[in-house]
Amino acid sequence: MRRLNPKYIRLAVIIAASLFVILLIGGYIAYTKRESILQHEIAKAKEKAKRQYHLDLEIGSAHFAGLTTVTCSDITIVPENRDSLLTIKHFDVSIKLLPLLFGNIKLANVDLLNGHLNLTDIKGVKNFDFLFKKKADSTQTHNKVDLSELSNNLIKQVLYKIPDNLLINNFLVSFKNDSTQLKLLTQTAKIDDGDLTSTIKLNDTVATWHFSGTMHPSDKHIDVKLYADNGKVEIPFIGKRFKAKVNFDNVTIKLNDVKHQDGETQIETYCSVHNLLINQPGLAANDIVVPDGSIEANFFVGSNYLSLDSSSVIHLKKLSAHPFIKYTLKPVKIYEFKVTTGWQNAQDLFDSFPNGMFESLAGIKVAGKLNYSANFYLNKNNPDSLQVDSRMDKDAGFKIISYGKTDLTKLNKPFVYTPYENDKPMPSHMIGPSNPDYTPLEDISPYLRNAVMTAEDPTFYKNHGFVEKAIRASVVTDIKEHKFKRGGSTISMQLVKNSFLTRKKTLSRKIEEIFIVWLIENNNIMTKDRMLEVYFNIIEWGPGIYGIAEAARYYFGETPAELTLGESIYLASIVPRPKAGLYAFLPDGSLRPGLENYFNSLGRMMMGKGFVQADSSSYGFYTVRLKESQRRHVAPVDSASANRILNAPVDDDIDAALPVIEEPQPEKKPNFFQRLFGKKDTTQQKTDQMLKDEEDQRINAIDPTGKTNKQIRQEKRAIKDDIKAKRQALKDQGKL
Repeated sequence: MRRLNPKYIRLAVIIAASLFVILLIGGYIAYTKRESILQHEIAKAKEKAKRQYHLDLEIGSAHFAGLTTVTCSDITIVPENRDSLLTIKHFDVSIKLLPLLFGNIKLANVDLLNGHLNLTDIKGVKNFDFLFKKKADSTQTHNKVDLSELSNNLIKQVLYKIPDNLLINNFLVSFKNDSTQLKLLTQTAKIDDGDLTSTIKLNDTVATWHFSGTMHPSDKHIDVKLYADNGKVEIPFIGKRFKAKVNFDNVTIKLNDVKHQDGETQIETYCSVHNLLINQPGLAANDIVVPDGSIEANFFVGSNYLSLDSSSVIHLKKLSAHPFIKYTLKPVKIYEFKVTTGWQNAQDLFDSFPNGMFESLAGIKVAGKLNYSANFYLNKNNPDSLQVDSRMDKDAGFKIISYGKTDLTKLNKPFVYTPYENDKPMPSHMIGPSNPDYTPLEDISPYLRNAVMTAEDPTFYKNHGFVEKAIRASVVTDIKEHKFKRGGSTISMQLVKNSFLTRKKTLSRKIEEIFIVWLIENNNIMTKDRMLEVYFNIIEWGPGIYGIAEAARYYFGETPAELTLGESIYLASIVPRPKAGLYAFLPDGSLRPGLENYFNSLGRMMMGKGFVQADSSSYGFYTVRLKESQRRHVAPVDSASANRILNAPVDDDIDAALPVIEEPQPEKKPNFFQRLFGKKDTTQQKTDQMLKDEEDQRINAIDPTGKTNKQIRQEKRAIKDDIKAKRQALKDQGKL
């Protein structure tokens, strides 16, 4: 073995000794000058707080008490022209020496006595709004931010600020705005060798909360539980802010590990909750209760993305699922979501849904296995490339043993149907032969059957209750319009919504609707013909008009079998907005000109399916006439208003927004001056305006997909020539 040269050993000893001496000298100087350094740093902090944040920071006294411990008293922070923000009577803090040598400030001990953090938001004036103000910095450069490095540094800083030992007595956090006041008083909070205990009073006597567990920030391990004395933890502010009630017995949060390697920060966490109760009108009509739920969440943060890794597991009673969520920020925003359950007992899946979430399916018994998977991918810069897929697979042994609260086979036999208006039941009627208005499918005009299917669900006889292409198109439209504008409901979904579920718009109702449709369509509970027959006999066709027999009689004084092609296309057009039906007509009983484009569009679609022959006269548009006794109920509104109503977004609550239909008033006779100087013919003005509206609507309805600019110009020219011909024909008749 080769020995080291003694010369090198002596050199290393000399260097080490020199460094040690320098450290001793530096340490001695720092120790002897530490009080002046402390006061200098406090002065700098005060000046910075005043200059950058307009805060008055005052410290009654501050001095060293030991080698690394600073004792402060009478600390106050008051924002300029605002209420006092923070007061602390006594505050001790000590830091660790070893991390300090490497430039990191790691808290060792913190003692706090009698403090008050006072947050106010009165008449729009906040005493904490300085937190949201950006600092002006003309030298700032827009460098690329590495999210992985940023998150790793942020987590380290947070963990370093958690002391090894903590003692808090009487620290009050209060918030007050114009309508709400909240007080959280930490009577005691203690970390002793990693063991956390605390007692927190909510609004004096409302509740007593406890945080307990273990805190080992140096080892990147935290395990904390929140619970309340003799009751549930009720989350403040949720009620007024979100019109919701949220409480639980206890919640556990764990940080298991944080790693930074290969340009990625990995954060392993765990969260569980017991007896979580949520009541929110948009979620469900009743309380939703989750007895036991948890998630093992593994977060990955890269240089330009955040993700919840597929190794994460969600547990909900007996159900487990693997989620994957990824948000890529640059160079373009990309949203990804996947979830899969794998093959699980079907009964476990239904039993694992939170109590109170389902109504009709509550108590259902099934056998066999199910596997659910979903996939969503969206490039924000290219919505048309959206990928969306959701499917439930069953094995050969899946079957329904018994139905729950509602027998899903009830539609196969006569049943009583009760429609609802604004959550109030309307008169019930029998759906079956004993009702003289009940119409078998074979007694309904083929024109109507085909028109409604073409408009609402073109693949009704081929699909299994869902049309992925339509759902995808709906989502793309909603993304482009930045609002929920287009729906993707099939006839099966509409039937289930009307027959089995309440009309309340909730997320749980939509989920239950999807499950019922899947059960009916994939287990042959009803035939397609029977579904269509019931659908035509229960849906609303006008204000208080239910079933096709009433509709045919109400609008045209006919039976469903007598409906013509034009009448059928009209009835198909009002299915999404039944209460707006009469707005399609003019006072003379003819249809508004703006609807002709719809007739041509739907007619051509029906022709493409072989349901009708090509028709150059707009597929019966000019033959439709509202029966004479109903014409007095037609609203005397202008074409623009009628078009807005007829083309309004499809929504369960839209009918409530319709203007009241009033009786038409007799036209006033012109007075002396009008007869003397002449009066413009308002009828001719309205007719001319209707032609202009029709032209605009038809041009706006042109679909540019797959067409050249030349083809689009030709279509616009053809529409203008058609309107010009109509205008000339009306002039020849003396109507213009």
